[in-house]
Amino acid sequence: MHLKPQDFVVALKLVAWGNQRWTYAQLAQELGLSASEAHGAVKRGMQAGLLLENRATLPQPMAGAPVSALGVQEPAGIYRVTRKRVPRHAQPLDDVAAATDNPVRPHAHNLAEFALHGAKYAFPGVRLPLAVGVPTSHSAPVFAGIFAPGSTDFVWPHPNGTVRGVGVKPLHPSVPFAAMQDAKLYDLLALFDALRVGKARERGMALEQLQALIDPDAPRPVKGALRG
Repeated sequence: MHLKPQDFVVALKLVAWGNQRWTYAQLAQELGLSASEAHGAVKRGMQAGLLLENRATLPQPMAGAPVSALGVQEPAGIYRVTRKRVPRHAQPLDDVAAATDNPVRPHAHNLAEFALHGAKYAFPGVRLPLAVGVPTSHSAPVFAGIFAPGSTDFVWPHPNGTVRGVGVKPLHPSVPFAAMQDAKLYDLLALFDALRVGKARERGMALEQLQALIDPDAPRPVKGALRG
C-alpha cells in the first residue's frame, strides 16, 4: 500500500471538520477530488492507520432466544461506537449524532505522529520560482502577527492569488482550492508547509500548533533546539 499526498489531505480535512456530519460527495467537492479519489484516499488512510472506522455492531439476542428471533423482516438496528476520549455527556447531542453517522474518523494520535515526524519525508517540500499565489508556511494567516514584515513570503502558485513570493509546490494540486474553502484546513496545510520549507523557529511553532489541532489531548511536545 502506497500512501498518496491526497490521502494526507483527506485526513487533515476530517480533522478540520471535527464532528461535522459529512458525505463522500461533500468530501470530494470541497477538496477538488473525484468521488473515486475520495473513496480511495479514505481506504488507504485506514490501511495506514491514519483513520479509524466507526464500527457497526449488531445487538445480541436476549438470553435463551434463538438467533432466528431477530427475524429477516425486522432488520436488526445498527449501533456505531465512537471514541471515548470526550464523554458523551460533554458533547452536544448533534455532535454525537454526527460523529456516529460518519463512516470514519481521524486516528488522532497516529495522524499527529505522522504529520509531525513522518509526512515531511514522505512528501518533501519543493520550492518553485517566484509566483503570485495563496500564502503558505509562515506567510499564511495562521502565523499572522508573529513574524516581522519584510521576510520572504511563500505561496502556492494560483491564478486567484494576491501575494507574490517564493513558490511552494502544494501537497496536492487541489490544495490551494481546498484551503480557500475551509479556514481550519488552510491552517493545517500551511503549518505542515512550515515543517517542509520553514526555518527552525517556524518549524518549532508549527510542531506545537499542529499537535494542538490534530491531537489536543496529547501531552505537549518537548521543546528542543532546532537548527535550520
